[in-house]
Amino acid sequence: MLAFLVVADPKNTRDSKELGAQGEELAARHLTEHGYRILERNWRWGQGEIDLVAEKDGEVVFVEVKARRSHAFGAPEEAVTRAKQRKLVQTAYAYLARERRQNARWRIDVVALDLNAQGEVTRLEHIVSAVEGE
Repeated sequence: MLAFLVVADPKNTRDSKELGAQGEELAARHLTEHGYRILERNWRWGQGEIDLVAEKDGEVVFVEVKARRSHAFGAPEEAVTRAKQRKLVQTAYAYLARERRQNARWRIDVVALDLNAQGEVTRLEHIVSAVEGE
Protein backbone atom coordinates (compact mmCIF):
# COMPACT_ATOMS: atom_id res chain seq x y z
CA MET A 1 0.00 0.00 0.00
CA LEU A 2 2.89 2.35 0.55
CA ALA A 3 4.70 3.16 -2.65
CA PHE A 4 6.60 6.35 -3.02
CA LEU A 5 5.60 8.51 -5.92
CA VAL A 6 6.63 11.95 -6.96
CA VAL A 7 3.33 13.24 -8.22
CA ALA A 8 4.79 16.18 -10.14
CA ASP A 9 6.49 13.71 -12.46
CA PRO A 10 5.53 10.08 -11.75
CA LYS A 11 7.78 8.92 -14.61
CA ASN A 12 10.87 10.37 -12.94
CA THR A 13 12.25 7.17 -11.41
CA ARG A 14 15.19 8.91 -9.73
CA ASP A 15 12.87 11.18 -7.74
CA SER A 16 10.57 8.24 -7.03
CA LYS A 17 13.46 6.11 -5.74
CA GLU A 18 14.70 8.99 -3.56
CA LEU A 19 11.23 9.49 -2.12
CA GLY A 20 10.92 5.73 -1.54
CA ALA A 21 14.26 5.55 0.24
CA GLN A 22 13.35 8.56 2.37
CA GLY A 23 9.99 7.03 3.28
CA GLU A 24 11.57 3.71 4.17
CA GLU A 25 14.12 5.42 6.40
CA LEU A 26 11.39 7.40 8.17
CA ALA A 27 9.27 4.27 8.59
CA ALA A 28 12.23 2.29 9.96
CA ARG A 29 12.99 5.06 12.44
CA HIS A 30 9.34 5.17 13.54
CA LEU A 31 9.20 1.40 14.01
CA THR A 32 12.48 1.35 15.95
CA GLU A 33 11.20 4.10 18.24
CA HIS A 34 8.17 1.90 18.93
CA GLY A 35 10.13 -1.19 19.93
CA TYR A 36 10.58 -2.97 16.59
CA ARG A 37 13.92 -4.45 15.56
CA ILE A 38 14.66 -4.07 11.84
CA LEU A 39 15.90 -7.40 10.44
CA GLU A 40 16.04 -6.62 6.70
CA ARG A 41 15.58 -3.75 4.30
CA ASN A 42 14.43 -4.23 0.71
CA TRP A 43 14.36 -8.03 0.94
CA ARG A 44 13.89 -9.50 -2.53
CA TRP A 45 12.68 -12.86 -3.75
CA GLY A 46 11.76 -13.61 -7.33
CA GLN A 47 9.58 -10.75 -8.53
CA GLY A 48 8.67 -9.64 -4.99
CA GLU A 49 10.20 -7.25 -2.51
CA ILE A 50 9.40 -6.38 1.07
CA ASP A 51 10.49 -2.91 2.11
CA LEU A 52 11.17 -3.73 5.77
CA VAL A 53 11.23 -6.94 7.76
CA ALA A 54 11.02 -6.29 11.47
CA GLU A 55 10.40 -8.18 14.67
CA LYS A 56 8.55 -7.26 17.81
CA ASP A 57 7.58 -9.48 20.72
CA GLY A 58 8.59 -12.60 18.79
CA GLU A 59 6.39 -11.77 15.79
CA VAL A 60 7.84 -11.23 12.31
CA VAL A 61 6.40 -8.06 10.80
CA PHE A 62 6.64 -7.44 7.06
CA VAL A 63 6.21 -3.77 6.27
CA GLU A 64 5.20 -2.20 2.98
CA VAL A 65 6.06 1.51 2.97
CA LYS A 66 4.21 3.99 0.80
CA ALA A 67 4.94 7.71 0.69
CA ARG A 68 3.53 10.50 -1.40
CA ARG A 69 3.85 14.23 -1.70
CA SER A 70 0.34 14.64 -3.05
CA HIS A 71 -2.99 12.82 -3.01
CA ALA A 72 -3.54 13.53 -6.71
CA PHE A 73 -3.46 9.76 -7.26
CA GLY A 74 -5.02 8.90 -3.89
CA ALA A 75 -3.64 8.29 -0.42
CA PRO A 76 -0.40 6.31 -0.25
CA GLU A 77 -2.02 3.28 1.37
CA GLU A 78 -4.44 3.03 -1.56
CA ALA A 79 -1.48 1.99 -3.73
CA VAL A 80 -1.46 -1.42 -2.06
CA THR A 81 -3.67 -3.19 -4.56
CA ARG A 82 -4.96 -6.77 -4.35
CA ALA A 83 -2.22 -7.85 -6.74
CA LYS A 84 0.41 -6.14 -4.56
CA GLN A 85 -1.09 -7.80 -1.47
CA ARG A 86 -0.83 -11.25 -3.09
CA LYS A 87 2.80 -10.59 -4.01
CA LEU A 88 3.56 -9.44 -0.46
CA VAL A 89 2.05 -12.63 0.99
CA GLN A 90 4.04 -14.81 -1.43
CA THR A 91 7.24 -12.96 -0.62
CA ALA A 92 6.56 -13.21 3.12
CA TYR A 93 6.16 -16.98 2.80
CA ALA A 94 9.45 -17.14 0.89
CA TYR A 95 11.21 -15.17 3.62
CA LEU A 96 9.82 -17.39 6.37
CA ALA A 97 10.89 -20.53 4.48
CA ARG A 98 14.38 -19.19 3.82
CA GLU A 99 14.82 -18.29 7.47
CA ARG A 100 13.26 -21.58 8.62
CA ARG A 101 10.57 -19.69 10.52
CA GLN A 102 7.47 -21.19 8.91
CA ASN A 103 5.90 -21.67 12.35
CA ALA A 104 6.56 -18.10 13.49
CA ARG A 105 3.76 -15.65 14.15
CA TRP A 106 3.77 -13.03 11.40
CA ARG A 107 1.78 -10.25 9.82
CA ILE A 108 2.00 -7.66 7.07
CA ASP A 109 1.70 -3.99 8.00
CA VAL A 110 1.65 -0.85 5.91
CA VAL A 111 3.24 2.46 6.84
CA ALA A 112 1.72 5.35 4.90
CA LEU A 113 3.49 8.69 4.80
CA ASP A 114 2.45 12.06 3.47
CA LEU A 115 5.36 14.42 2.90
CA ASN A 116 5.31 18.10 2.05
CA ALA A 117 7.44 19.70 -0.67
CA GLN A 118 10.30 20.11 1.83
CA GLY A 119 10.26 16.38 2.60
CA GLU A 120 8.76 16.83 6.06
CA VAL A 121 6.26 14.29 7.33
CA THR A 122 2.75 15.68 7.56
CA ARG A 123 1.16 12.29 8.29
CA LEU A 124 2.51 8.89 9.24
CA GLU A 125 0.04 6.08 9.71
CA HIS A 126 1.10 2.58 10.78
CA ILE A 127 -1.63 0.18 9.68
CA VAL A 128 -1.18 -3.06 11.63
CA SER A 129 -2.19 -6.29 9.84
CA ALA A 130 -3.14 -4.31 6.74
CA VAL A 131 -2.74 -7.37 4.52
CA GLU A 132 -4.13 -10.75 5.43
CA GLY A 133 -2.15 -13.90 4.67
CA GLU A 134 -3.71 -16.75 2.75
